[in-house]
Amino acid sequence: MIRIPRRPLLAAMLAAPTVLRAKELSSRPITLVVPSPAGGGTDYSARLVAEPLGRALGTSMVVENRTGGNDVVGLTAVLNARPDGHTLLCGYCGTMAGRAAVGGLGSIVPMRDFIPVGQITDTPQLFVTHPSIPVNGLKEFVDYAKARRGEVTYASAGVGSMHHMGAELLKLRAGIEMLHIPYRGTGETMRDLIAGRVDFYMNSPPPLVPLVRDGRLRALSVSSNERHPGLPDIPSAAEQGYPDMALNVWFAIYAPRGTPESVTRLIGAKLDEVLAEPGLRRRAFEAGALVAPLGPEATAQRLARETAGWAEVVRAANISAG
Repeated sequence: MIRIPRRPLLAAMLAAPTVLRAKELSSRPITLVVPSPAGGGTDYSARLVAEPLGRALGTSMVVENRTGGNDVVGLTAVLNARPDGHTLLCGYCGTMAGRAAVGGLGSIVPMRDFIPVGQITDTPQLFVTHPSIPVNGLKEFVDYAKARRGEVTYASAGVGSMHHMGAELLKLRAGIEMLHIPYRGTGETMRDLIAGRVDFYMNSPPPLVPLVRDGRLRALSVSSNERHPGLPDIPSAAEQGYPDMALNVWFAIYAPRGTPESVTRLIGAKLDEVLAEPGLRRRAFEAGALVAPLGPEATAQRLARETAGWAEVVRAANISAG
C-alpha cells in the first residue's frame, strides 16, 4: 500500500476550496471601468490595484476610462455588461453618494444597482488655491472670500462631485459665498487652476501633491481633524477652526447587480490581499493616498450613510441636478 504523507495531504485539502472558488472567474481579462478622465483620483486608485489584482486573480485587469454624462456613461457601461465579474467599476464617493444625493445619475441608483466589492483608499481632501491668492491657510482664505463676497471662484468636476459638495459644505460652515465653476474632469480643472483662471479647488491628494511640491499650487489645508500622515506640514481644517468637515475622498470597486456573490467575495478577498502588500501601500502613501481596505458590507453601509448625509447638504444649500 502506498502511504501518502498526512501533512501534504492536509495542505492540499485546505487549498482545494480556494482553487474551486477561483474557477468562478475565467481567465478572460477583467475590465475595470473608470467613469472619469485619466489623471484624477478615481483613475489613480484603479491603476494602483489593477495590475496586482489581475495577477492575484490569475488573469489580467485592464483599466478603461469611459467618460461622459457626469460619470453616467461609465456607470451605464458597467450595468449593461454581463454580470460575471469580468466588468467592474472603480467608483468615486462623489459620484456614488454625492451625485446620487443630488439626483444627478438619472435612473441609476448606486445602492440598488451596484454590489460593493471593497474599498481601496480613504483620504482627506487637499484644499488648494492659486499662488497669486494672498493667503497661506484655510482661515486666511475664508477671510479673503468674505471680503470679496461672490467674487471668489471654485472648481469642481460637476454637480454632486465631492469638490462641489465639499465646497458647498465649507460655504455653509464658514458663511462665505463662492461662484461654482464646473469642469468635465481633473485635467481641465488643473489647467485653469494653474493658469489662475479659478481660485479654489479640493480633491484627493495624488493629482495635487506634485503641483503643490513644485509651487504651481498652494496648499491651504487637509479636510480632516488630524493632519495627513503623508503631508505633515499641511495643517488640518480642524486646526484652523473647521472641525468635522467629513470630506474624505474614498474609492471602491463595485460589480453590477446580478453578479454572483461567490464572484464578488472572491474578488474582494483578493483585493484585501493586494492592499496588504507593503510596496503598494508605500506607493500610495508617497502619492498622498491612504490605503484603507473595507469589506463589502461596511462599504455598503458607508455608501448609504454618506448618501443620506449629502442629501442634507443638498437641501441646506438648495443644490439641484440641473
